[in-house]
Amino acid sequence: MVPFLKTSWKANFFGYKKGSFTGADSDRVGFFQSAHGGTIFLDEVADLPLAMQVKLLRAIQERAVRRIGESKETPVDIRIVSATHKDLAKEVEAGRFRQDLYYRLNVVSITMPSLRELRDDLPMLIELLLTKNPMSAGMSLSPAAQKQLLHYNYPGNFRELENILERAIALANDNVIEPEDLQINASELQYEEDDDADAAFEPINPLAIEALTHQFTFNQTMLQDYLDNVERTILMQALCATHQNRTQASKLLGISFRSLRHRLERLEMN
Repeated sequence: MVPFLKTSWKANFFGYKKGSFTGADSDRVGFFQSAHGGTIFLDEVADLPLAMQVKLLRAIQERAVRRIGESKETPVDIRIVSATHKDLAKEVEAGRFRQDLYYRLNVVSITMPSLRELRDDLPMLIELLLTKNPMSAGMSLSPAAQKQLLHYNYPGNFRELENILERAIALANDNVIEPEDLQINASELQYEEDDDADAAFEPINPLAIEALTHQFTFNQTMLQDYLDNVERTILMQALCATHQNRTQASKLLGISFRSLRHRLERLEMN
């Protein structure tokens, strides 16, 4: 990994020769040469100064870079992945981002949903971050703390989740993270009206499902239609039992929320 230098964007991106400026006490390659044959990730690319955007555009067009103090260019073969939280099209309109560079970078565009839209993935991400922190060994989340983490809106996105967990690990007593350790803004908690983990379920009627087993007739009933009917009935029963709460219905069925949503869409039950 190439360290980020305090000299300039150009020195960090393209490197320099020894003696090319004050403090250049040795030869150093930049990010682009270090990434030769691989991928370079440019985070918050919209924050690049306009002067650096010109040099970046040239490097992309020429597929070559020239270190500071060097007369010849060095070919580089890299894949560029960039990210930003800003709307680059609007930045171009405002004159803060070069249009030609925008079109060079915007070959394949992927919109990453915010963390509040990825609630199905939150348990996995929380577990991953806790596992990565060496101070969290033997530590666990209380049910109340876990519930808050799963229903928080995360205006600061993934970095805020990291920050919340790091703070909670430092504050937790007896290796158990409690809601007060999270220090979450209560106004950013969002619960569904019927999303209560302790809500009572209506009993499922097994006869409604059992009766379907007598509806299959060889040479007459299509197997897929029969299986769809069984699945449809089970899903309806689970939704009725949980008062149409899909989160609780998925738990009752032992499947993920995403899987439940996919099944409902496939069976046109929306």
